[in-house]
Amino acid sequence: MSVSGDTVPGGTVPGGSGGTVPDDYEARLQAWTGRELLTRRFGQDPVNVPMIRHWVEAMEDDNPVYLDEDAAKATGRDGIVAPASMVQAWTMRGYAASVRPSGERTGSDELTELLAEGGYTSVVATDSEFEFHRELVPGDHVSVEEVVESISPEKKTALGAGRFVTTVRTYRDAGGEVVATQRWRLLRFKPAGKPAKPAEKPAEKQRALRPRPAINHDNAFWFEAAREHRLVIQRCTACKSLRHPPGPCCPQCGSFEWDTVEACGEGHVYSYVVAHHPRHPAFDYPLVIAVVELAEGTRLITNMTGVEPEDVEIGMPVVLEWIDPDPDLSLPAFRPADPKER
Repeated sequence: MSVSGDTVPGGTVPGGSGGTVPDDYEARLQAWTGRELLTRRFGQDPVNVPMIRHWVEAMEDDNPVYLDEDAAKATGRDGIVAPASMVQAWTMRGYAASVRPSGERTGSDELTELLAEGGYTSVVATDSEFEFHRELVPGDHVSVEEVVESISPEKKTALGAGRFVTTVRTYRDAGGEVVATQRWRLLRFKPAGKPAKPAEKPAEKQRALRPRPAINHDNAFWFEAAREHRLVIQRCTACKSLRHPPGPCCPQCGSFEWDTVEACGEGHVYSYVVAHHPRHPAFDYPLVIAVVELAEGTRLITNMTGVEPEDVEIGMPVVLEWIDPDPDLSLPAFRPADPKER
């Protein structure tokens, strides 16, 4: 990501709708330095062995000190310990809290609205630095609190003009002892190529937004093409193999050089599931989630449209169409192909 040191001069500055924001905007933004984003909050459950087991199996981490008491004691520990990288997991609110929020406003909500006022409506995580003070053991109940460390002047980046927001999260045990700290940095930016829009408060009964995709340096090109209703596939320029999802290097030959080809928009259902629960308010249920194999040979996970769940079949020919769930998100979907389209 390219970054310059250009800053916004005094007076009014460009706003999210192509206009300006007030003269005091910078002062209001910088006043957040040192302020609390998240009041100390405990995780739902103490550190426990079943969750450690799920984690190490998913991560394929076979270090015996995480599950074997004897192996842990042989290293001088009192017993098994949790992987250090799990510290954040112990304080996560869980799925239910994310789709059924309490309605209680946090400092994070207020800062997000202030950044949106300046047009910084898009976000990408840039880096995360952890410092671990001691190992966690089963029974520890971990809490987290978060404060703003700094908000940068506006920078020019490849994604658009933006500000780096750095926060510090402090993780403590039940007695208040610091067990870890995390310096977390986000880039809040105005998407390049089109005017950024300020966040609008949703109408009382407005439909919930779809979860935002995790856009990063390796896949941003794919989502940018999707906004133009183009389905592209990453291609290795060395061995010409196609790959999806996007990645930094070719899994076939290891080359880091690539370009893209545009898919013809035809394929067939390789596999599918019909989701009934848990329900997210942005979707209609039952929800058909399919793995579609494109004519070019790559596969992608997508939604099916224009078909009842009971009528979907493996091998069914499908064609591409686009859905625009909200102004900032376009996604490929597939519907059954008409006989004339086969």
